Parts: sequence; structure tokens; C-alpha cells
Amino acid sequence: MNTPDHTPHAPARTPVDHRTAVAAETTRFVAAVKDADLATAVPSCPGWTLTDLVRHTGSVQRWFSVLLRARIQEPPRTRDVDLQLPDQEGGYADWLAESATVAADAFAATDPDLPMWAWGADQHARFWARRMLFETLLHRVDAELALGLRPTIDRPLAVDGIDEFLVNLPYATFFAPKVADLRGPDRTIRFRATDGGEAWVVRLRPDGFGLDTAHPATAPADATVQGTAADLLLLVYGRLTYESEALAHEGDEHLLAHWFANSAF
Repeated sequence: MNTPDHTPHAPARTPVDHRTAVAAETTRFVAAVKDADLATAVPSCPGWTLTDLVRHTGSVQRWFSVLLRARIQEPPRTRDVDLQLPDQEGGYADWLAESATVAADAFAATDPDLPMWAWGADQHARFWARRMLFETLLHRVDAELALGLRPTIDRPLAVDGIDEFLVNLPYATFFAPKVADLRGPDRTIRFRATDGGEAWVVRLRPDGFGLDTAHPATAPADATVQGTAADLLLLVYGRLTYESEALAHEGDEHLLAHWFANSAF
């Protein structure tokens, strides 16, 4: 599907309070799974059930909270955390809600501008709150999809999530090794939000890739994918394909195929 790109300039983006949003997204997640059969398969996370999804999300929240409280200044040597998992799966929804409380306590005790080690671009405590938010949001969406619900994503969160993903992706090779294959002879991919006009241009170079913030909004890209910010967020995280009816794409199909074959994390 071909749709022209008419973005004249980048619109202002709505600031996101990542800490508050973690709590809100967890509440939505808990509401979805509270009375659900936790043995339900999660198609968007192959091989996982809702039990796995809830346990993973709560574990991430509790682990990141440990890192925040420790003010880590170097990569952690262990991921061992006292998860305090309930004895019965029937207690998992409440445990997930408690995980968000653990995170809120860690947020309250940590200045978001505190310098900290982080695996991504932003070497401050705020990195972990932002990362926790999108772990929680995407897996809330996974749970709702598994239960046949229609997920909604608040637009400011979707815009921020696309940015967070693309900014940090070049640093993800230690746990997503295929990212190292995202190279090219100076090729560009534009992701454009049709419901607000935000755009992100990724440039693939022989030595790697990254966001090209200097690329003029009116300049052509070698390939473009367009859709609502929510659908673009689901796209970059592999919950939609660029060939989905919810999205429009034009340009170099091989470039798009190469990107999406190697950008999962």
C-alpha cells in the first residue's frame, strides 16, 4: 500500500511520566488477567502462557527496582532477585500489582537524574523507569490479545515507546545478536505516525545504524512505513508486520524485510 509522506516538520511531543505510567499500565494488566485462565497461550509470545507473561513482567519490575535501589554503576553480575512468588497461580495477579508497588517505592527513593549504569543510551536512573514502562505496556497488550480483547495504547505513550525502542536498539546486541546485522550502504527507513505527524528516520550504514535526527522531514527515504503511533509501536515490537492492513508502506521492500528480520528484541 502506498501513501505519500507529507510531514512538514516534527510536532512537539507530549512528555510522559514514566513512573506514573508504570503503575497505570500494571493496573490495566492486572484487570485483564485477574479472572482469566492463566494457562491461556499467548500467541504474540510463542511458547508462553499468561502465567509466563505475568511472572516475566513482575520479575522485570522487581529486578529493575533492585538495580535502582543499588544505584548500580556497572553491569550487574547476577539477576538473582527474591521474587516472592505466590505458592498458587491464583495469586499471580495480586503479585503483579504488588510488583508495581515495589517499583513505585524504588522510584520514590531514587532521583531520576541520578547517574547510573544502563544498557541503553541514557546512563541515568530514568532509563530503568522508561524501560520498565514499555516492558509492562507491551506485555499488557500481549495479555489482552491472548484473551481476545482489543488493546488500546495511549498515543503519547506510543510515541515515546517508538522513540525509546529506536534510540536503544543499537545497544541491544548483547541480548539480541541479530541487531549487529542491521547494516547497509547508507540506506534510510522512515517510520511516520499518521495520527500526529511524528517521524523517525533510521539510517543503516556499513558500520551499523542509528536514528538520523538531521534527516530533513521532507527529504525522501529509501523505505517508509506509516500508521498510527500505536500501530507503529506494535510494529517495531513485532506484534504487527509492515504488510498489515493497519499500516502503509512504500519503497525498498528488501530493506524493510532486512530491518524486521534483525530488529527484534
